Amino acid sequence: MAINHPSFGAMDPDRIIVFDTTLRDGEQSPGFSMNLEEKIRMAEALHELGADVLEAGFPIASIGDFESVHAIAQKFSKDGPVVCGLARTAPGDIARAAEAIKPAARSRIHTFVSTSPLHMRVKLRMEPEDVLALVTSSVTAARNATADVEWSAEDGTRTEIDFLCRCVEAAIKAGATTINIPDTVGYAVPEDMANIFSTVRNRVPGAERVIFSTHNHNDLGLAVANTIAAIRAGARQVECTINGIGERAGNASLEEIAMVLRTRHDALPFANGVATPNILRTSRLLATITGFDVQPNKAIVGRNAFAHESGIHQDGMLKDSSTYEIMTPESVGWTKSSLVLGKHSGRAAFKDKLKALGYDVGDNAMNDAFKRFKDLADRKKVVYDEDIVALVDDEVVRANDRIKLVGLSVSTGMHTRPIASIALEVDGEAREGVAGGDGGVDATFAALRQAFPHEVNLKLYAVQSVTGGTDAQARVTVRLEEEGKHVDGQGADTDTIVASARAYVHALNKLLVKRQRTAPAAISPVATPVQGAA
Repeated sequence: MAINHPSFGAMDPDRIIVFDTTLRDGEQSPGFSMNLEEKIRMAEALHELGADVLEAGFPIASIGDFESVHAIAQKFSKDGPVVCGLARTAPGDIARAAEAIKPAARSRIHTFVSTSPLHMRVKLRMEPEDVLALVTSSVTAARNATADVEWSAEDGTRTEIDFLCRCVEAAIKAGATTINIPDTVGYAVPEDMANIFSTVRNRVPGAERVIFSTHNHNDLGLAVANTIAAIRAGARQVECTINGIGERAGNASLEEIAMVLRTRHDALPFANGVATPNILRTSRLLATITGFDVQPNKAIVGRNAFAHESGIHQDGMLKDSSTYEIMTPESVGWTKSSLVLGKHSGRAAFKDKLKALGYDVGDNAMNDAFKRFKDLADRKKVVYDEDIVALVDDEVVRANDRIKLVGLSVSTGMHTRPIASIALEVDGEAREGVAGGDGGVDATFAALRQAFPHEVNLKLYAVQSVTGGTDAQARVTVRLEEEGKHVDGQGADTDTIVASARAYVHALNKLLVKRQRTAPAAISPVATPVQGAA
């Protein structure tokens, strides 16, 4: 039976809605903060990937969150994704979300409340009947602001099934169009998910009129498996993130869900709108923005996902790739490294290559990227697609940073104390620093602290090569910690010390964004924390 949904019209019973929460739940995880420009760029990439709903943020959480949701809401036409804002049950939360999503061609408010005995007793300090009343009042308020309302039972998989059914019934009666039963703490196993969704859909009056959604955390490594179990039990919206980022161990990974549905269509005959060849590009963009790479053995997007070292495997691959690959690398956006451009290549060729790699950049960003490309081509024997991706991401993503690396000179060698001299531009003001250290990188970071005084702890410093060869670009990851807040930064260059400086400056810019974040005001009688929402 088709469902008539306010945002999607008559829904095919086998159509899966992809609800991406990279910009909200994903960004809440330590080290993953994004500024406004980065969020907009990520939203555009998610639209190109085919996400149906973008949960763009938690408008009441901070001015920055409100502005990002509002800006993303202005970005898309009716052919674009539904733009969603998260809200607790308080009228102020819902009003703020409604204001943020108002410019959207298609909008949604996502409101939630805890329903498990543990959360109601310890976190809310409320009786079940009071929580039921909150479900009705919050969904009613949200529905008065927009036709598309999602309601979530926080900690739904640890909620008593009878009470869960009562809450779902109340949400539907109040006007919810999507019902989400999240595994907030990653506790459930697939059998639990199947039982919960089957029971609620069979027992609750009006369940046939709404979309059921599944949102799973990966604490036991079961987020994708639980998502598939929920789909089989009738869920038709999946909530997920790029690279599986999110609270604690993360969320169900969008790329894994999409490729399960594509590769095992025989067992899961469901449709979705994900353009899978865009997966790798979107994954890499997020890694560049957040400064957080995926692990090499990550399914679909890890650099070892299509690598074969075993002699037996290699022999099979040479005869028929299907012996050890259940999907093609090209189906998710992987390509073989190839010589593409050189120091004699012109602007037109460079622009064509960017389009082939999926980039559409403005004139100013194009000029900056082309200049860096020419500099890179002068230093490298060969330039690969991966080099251009690293270069352009490093240049374009940083275009709106408050702190910019202008110059760096390092003197180092055996039996010589390294000295670094650095030039920065901070909000348009020139800054300089000179310092020594135990090595070139240490001296560079000390000079940075002199040019832009700050006190942080360096929690991680990691280097990897973008391609092979001694002239390969280094990609450096830096993690900084300040008063419990973590940020990651990345930078790329053929000079490892320059790449290190770029990564540190990137992390500093993210730290400036994070300093502006404040927790939302508490809801009476006690606070409902941002962390752990859904």
